[in-house]
Amino acid sequence: MVALAFTLNNYLIFWQGWPGLTSLVSHLGWFGAEPLRAPLASSAVTLGFLQLASYALTILIVIGLTLRRAGRTMTTDADLLISIAAYIARAAFWAVLLVGLTDMVISFLRVEGVLVSLLGESLSTQLGRAIYRGTYIHYPLIGVSLVIAWFSRSLGFTWLALLIVLAEFQIVLARYIFSYEQAFMGDLVRFWYAALFLFASAYTLIEEGHVRVDILYAGMAERKKAWTNVLGSLFLGVPLCWIILVSGMWDKSNLINAPLLSFEVTQSGYGLYVKYLMAGFLLVYALTMLMAFLGYLLRNAAVLNRDPDARPIGASHGAP
Repeated sequence: MVALAFTLNNYLIFWQGWPGLTSLVSHLGWFGAEPLRAPLASSAVTLGFLQLASYALTILIVIGLTLRRAGRTMTTDADLLISIAAYIARAAFWAVLLVGLTDMVISFLRVEGVLVSLLGESLSTQLGRAIYRGTYIHYPLIGVSLVIAWFSRSLGFTWLALLIVLAEFQIVLARYIFSYEQAFMGDLVRFWYAALFLFASAYTLIEEGHVRVDILYAGMAERKKAWTNVLGSLFLGVPLCWIILVSGMWDKSNLINAPLLSFEVTQSGYGLYVKYLMAGFLLVYALTMLMAFLGYLLRNAAVLNRDPDARPIGASHGAP
């Protein structure tokens, strides 16, 4: 939940112009922070306190849920975290599917000169601008994906893999039979290929599908395996996810924020306008893997606690 609060505040700071906790702390001179060159306006201070309250409320909710464990086990909490990660992954899958297909159609119509006759000169020109296409085409499709993912329980990674194969096949077919090739065709494959690997990572972790070396782990007793999984998740997996989040979103020039803020696209004017979304893939990866690692940790902690419903994921494999 803290990671979700961090992501929300990142959006408020860099997209909506809220001050953020660091600016608020500097403005108030807390903890010996160096004062800002230009003090915050009173309205900005109010927004800063709202952001501070969001973190405090998140921590209180986590503490409250931890203390009120009547009828709940660690396995139940693990399943909740994993279900949230699965929802984010499902929404991301539908988003890349809808955005990829829609953007491919727009790019095809543009490169063939048909878009102007269909939509007019003005709208055709606007669709050639990344900020317009992202705001009025991509973002609404992402919203639709969130709704579809709420009702759909299939992760769809198998279908995405099939679509990648079909996209590659149509490139080969068009190039060697019809001598036709455009930048958007290769962009679509890269877009879906990146999504497949990054979005499916959390699901693969939970299902014990990652490749690993089990020289020492394979011979351990069940409780030693559980300890290995707990410590590996706590000291390796969770910190890795936070490193991605913080290093990618701490400033507007960082790896995740910069492309999203500028609607970065490839240099090919007739390719897909989705390069900025591929930076967002790292955010989806970090959030889903963080929740998966925490769920993995709790499930193995349930084994150590000898919970009656404990389902050790690592019965035959170790944490990655």
